[in-house]
Amino acid sequence: MRVSCVILARGGSKGIPKKNIIDFCGKPLIAWTILQAIEAREVTDVWVSSDSDEILGIAKHYGANTIVRPEKISGDDEPSESAWLHAINFIEQQSEHPIDFVLAPQVTSPLRHAADFSNAITQIKADGVDSLFSVTTIEDFFIWRKISGRPPQSVNYDYKDRKRRQDIEKTYLENGSFYLFKPQLLIKDNNRLGGDISLFVMDKYKMFQIDSIEDIELSSVIMNGFNLNTE
Repeated sequence: MRVSCVILARGGSKGIPKKNIIDFCGKPLIAWTILQAIEAREVTDVWVSSDSDEILGIAKHYGANTIVRPEKISGDDEPSESAWLHAINFIEQQSEHPIDFVLAPQVTSPLRHAADFSNAITQIKADGVDSLFSVTTIEDFFIWRKISGRPPQSVNYDYKDRKRRQDIEKTYLENGSFYLFKPQLLIKDNNRLGGDISLFVMDKYKMFQIDSIEDIELSSVIMNGFNLNTE
């Protein structure tokens, strides 16, 4: 079974300049995702798609194959699906072997182990499903909203009838760490999820993403504290 890992990494970033290649725990941020994918034995090949020569150079240095992402699908408003479709077409033109599954991790979610990729691939095969995404279990996450001119309102529970923690039904948060899907599904529906879907549950501390300077500091503490930087 061929599992191709496709890592998307645009050169532009509004929140943190050059976010995908900032120094994070001693390596460019993108390096962590590349190395995790390479270490996962179930991953056949690892590719980085980018519009940035600098990012592509770093990707090559850490062992990834590279794809030049066209400018027309590199804008802020362009969905990831467009870049994945471009990458799938490019990869399959380079090989006689079709892709069975695409592993699509996000660079901004470095808090993971290579084993997370391996276990997810094993799970999607065992479940016999078409797509899978990583989640974090939520047991006591209470959401409120503020509406102008009205008192705050509880959204996902009744604050007047608060249940014990052990009586609350588990729900799952899409943590954005990675997705796994059949390429035919993406080509047909232009969506990373579809058909029969499976959830891959990750440790809670792996849910954090890097979208701000504060996130870098917090994620660094978690990376070092849980020895994720040893891979």
